[in-house]
Amino acid sequence: MSPHSPVAADLVVLGAGPGGYAAAFYAADLGRKVILVEQEKRLGGVCLNAGCIPSKALLHATELVRESRVSAKRGIRFAEPQIDLTQLRAWKEGILEKLGGGIRTLAQRRGVEVVRGRGYFEDSRTLRVETESGQKFIRFEAAILAVGSKPALPAAFDLGNPRVMTSTEALDLEEIPQDLLVVGGGYIGLELGTVYAALGSKVVMVEATGSLLSGMDPDLVRPVQQAAQAAFSEIRFNVKVSKMSTHGKQIKVVMETAGQKKEEMYDRVLVSIGRVPLCENLGLENTKVARDGKGFVQVNEKQQTADPAIYAIGDVVGGAMLAHKASKEARVAVEALTGENVSSREALIPAVVFTDPELAWVGLTESAAAAKNIPVEVARFPWAASGRALTLDRPDGLTKLILEPGTERLLGVGIAGHGAGELISEGALAIEMGATARDLAETVHPHPTLSETLMECAESFYGTSTHLFLRRKS
Repeated sequence: MSPHSPVAADLVVLGAGPGGYAAAFYAADLGRKVILVEQEKRLGGVCLNAGCIPSKALLHATELVRESRVSAKRGIRFAEPQIDLTQLRAWKEGILEKLGGGIRTLAQRRGVEVVRGRGYFEDSRTLRVETESGQKFIRFEAAILAVGSKPALPAAFDLGNPRVMTSTEALDLEEIPQDLLVVGGGYIGLELGTVYAALGSKVVMVEATGSLLSGMDPDLVRPVQQAAQAAFSEIRFNVKVSKMSTHGKQIKVVMETAGQKKEEMYDRVLVSIGRVPLCENLGLENTKVARDGKGFVQVNEKQQTADPAIYAIGDVVGGAMLAHKASKEARVAVEALTGENVSSREALIPAVVFTDPELAWVGLTESAAAAKNIPVEVARFPWAASGRALTLDRPDGLTKLILEPGTERLLGVGIAGHGAGELISEGALAIEMGATARDLAETVHPHPTLSETLMECAESFYGTSTHLFLRRKS
């Protein structure tokens, strides 16, 4: 189609990840004509294809391996698991195909036109899409930029060697390396390190700072770090990787710690040191969209960029790089461009690290309160006092409440333990509804469940937890 006869749309969404397709579907539900542009063959973005979904599938599969190995102490013994990588990959890919196909079907039913190709802004109202059949021009009233992010890979580590992986390649499971180095102790490195350790790799993790999951609540990190130290061959702190090079069928890695250099050989290296926005080659220079010093698109509380016609959501705007944050921002952006008075500033975004044990939190953390000089009161309930945790053989957890002095209103909830990601939503709802510790304590929870730890944590604040003896709060 020539540029003189562009397709018209009320809204064009660039990127079909959990933010992009949520925005497209919501706008269509509100009666807008929507075009969704995605350059990859399968819809769903990084989350579905190379992030949240495949990593959680592999974590579940390898959890079964771990369970089979530790069950002997319960009197149940299994033979050593036999790993068929081809079948494991096929099972994982089947999940992705089913979900991606589901998104495409939902788009069709909503009347959302999906255009496959790379989008490029000609100006603030025109998007050029390079498709397999040629160029297509879309003239739009508004656009939402939801192109996501990619793993950061410094030039010094980019050897053009498949043995140096980012999270994208690591999820392909080409092989189970005997010796794996994980560079970076954040949540992605920990999750994928857990997968490979369970499959049989000897995993060494190096972290440039003094702790794993830097910046998170130390109380919640502690059980995760202890489990990682047991699963991995070694975890080294305050270590910087300065150089990598190909050495036969291995990677030679130069590390520095306390001024000393050390060389080691690994079969594969996973570089997991953060993510960067996918903002290059989009034609943003032809619009008024502004970016910060790290390349992230700048937006206001309505997710609107410096260009009034263009909004941006998800990883591309920085902050917590979470699928559900992108989905929430999608709704804010759509409601803003349809005239609603909305804001994403006060959105309550829970976060989960799917390690073993899991770590989840929502709202204010104790460490963040201390950094901001916000007075808080804290209640803790160790899972060693939970009957359900003991029946699951998982007493290594902790539930924690952050409360406002005087009002006893919940400001934050943190959980470390088995299934923490499934439990944290009660904390999010309690904070959203303005609940107090008393409200949580007086809400009857079924027994025996891990959800009881939230109730008993609130009870412990008053010194009345049934399964934990504490001095009664006056």
